[in-house]
Amino acid sequence: MSSSLDAARPETAPALTPRFRPAIHFTARDTWLNDPNGLVFHDGLYHLFFQNNPFGNVWGNMSWGHATSRDLLRWAEHPVAIAGDETEDIFSGSVVVDHANTSGFGTTESPALVAVYTSAFKAGPHGGTQAQSLAYSSDSGMTWQKYGRNPVLTRDSAHFRDPKVFRYEGAEGAFWVMVAVEAQQQKVVLYRSDDLKTWDFLSDFGPANADAGEWECPDLFPLAADGDPENIKWVLIVNVNPGAVAGGSGGQYFVGEFDGVSFDPDAGSLAAPSGISSLPEGSARAEALQQSLWLDWGRDCYASVSFSNAPDDRRIIIGWMNNWDYANQLPTAPWRSSMTLARELRLETVDGAARLVQRPVLGDPKEELFHAGSIGVGASALRLPDAVPGAAQVIEAEFLPGTAERVGLRLLASSDGRQGAVLSYTPGSGRLTLDRTRSGDTAFHEKFASVESAPVALEDGLLKLLIVVDQCSVEVFAQDGKVVLTDLVFPEATSQENWLTAEGGTATVLKLAVSQTA
Repeated sequence: MSSSLDAARPETAPALTPRFRPAIHFTARDTWLNDPNGLVFHDGLYHLFFQNNPFGNVWGNMSWGHATSRDLLRWAEHPVAIAGDETEDIFSGSVVVDHANTSGFGTTESPALVAVYTSAFKAGPHGGTQAQSLAYSSDSGMTWQKYGRNPVLTRDSAHFRDPKVFRYEGAEGAFWVMVAVEAQQQKVVLYRSDDLKTWDFLSDFGPANADAGEWECPDLFPLAADGDPENIKWVLIVNVNPGAVAGGSGGQYFVGEFDGVSFDPDAGSLAAPSGISSLPEGSARAEALQQSLWLDWGRDCYASVSFSNAPDDRRIIIGWMNNWDYANQLPTAPWRSSMTLARELRLETVDGAARLVQRPVLGDPKEELFHAGSIGVGASALRLPDAVPGAAQVIEAEFLPGTAERVGLRLLASSDGRQGAVLSYTPGSGRLTLDRTRSGDTAFHEKFASVESAPVALEDGLLKLLIVVDQCSVEVFAQDGKVVLTDLVFPEATSQENWLTAEGGTATVLKLAVSQTA
């Protein structure tokens, strides 16, 4: 599909000069973005399509933007891939490589990329509804043609959206499975197809666990539990807005079985089998929210979905690093919003149950700024290398909390100590907390200043943290990625100091390393 928007979207890597622009997180050059769409690996490139407003830096005029990367860290932005028009907005969806040419859009020697996306119809016979449509590419994703018989699947619903499609190999052969949502019914709906054009209903799932807001952007995929290929479990991601554990938008997941027809969650995945809204108001709902399985316990990780066709059967996700509570008001220009780092997923047994573990994709070791062995920390904080404009820092630390009542780090802090994002762990409560109430500019929206926390158990008495600080964000991976916490921050230009702290006693840092990448 040739696009009249091409001239407005040069093919380039974003400039890093505007304030807050991250170094290794994708941002559109000068426009708005939200949900990652159509994540696919093909011909040596990772393709990131995304919800995009080509005409401004607030939500609207929804189209699919496009960027590519070889390492998931440095991205080149391309012209708009699939443009909205007067008839439809182009909402979220997925891309598959049609290796067997089931759709007829390519050949087995040169398979087409096929996008399955939501048409949010504004006019015409489907006006006011959301339905699923196709576009295809014969040049490795650089240009797209909409299918002439769209939509290919409709339920005459105003909130049927976000199709994730994958190839399922069953006893009766291979077929395509679509996982989408009826957003306001808090239901995941599953369909099957042989050719991506004709779809038959399979089953539905939900509501369950967090159901106070709309369900969006689902994903369903297999993972080998503890790396055992004989023990395959299925993971269902469901994003919810509002009603996430930190407030506003967030992603929950379920672990269970999928037989090609229906998803059956493990009992340990269900904090509220009929949904938290079915429980009595008060402590029962709060407890179930905490016991639900969350991809991220911070405020700013939403709409996470995984790459199709990833090499070596890796399962890699990217999320939108923002929250609908304040998304349109972030203090950045001309761009607004960024993606999380890519995160590789594994499934490991934690306290007797299968749970997701996430590790950021950071590539080869970068410039090392600081490295130390065993260090005692008490009343005097330890200063680490400062953050610098145009670069991201990776901080790795292992703590023995000792007698300290609280251990942690003060990040992107001012020299007078009045500002900074405070990451702390309290052994007495077993909670990891990120406080951004004094992190810099928090006044742009009344809901931005916040304190997030997550339950984190010590392992052999140790707290392990991997922290990525990138200009306007803090991503925390605790205990080798068993718990993740992501928050945006907007520090003053002079707030670049990082400090290691212990309060109420002394702690020992067994490992401490700081590296930098641009």
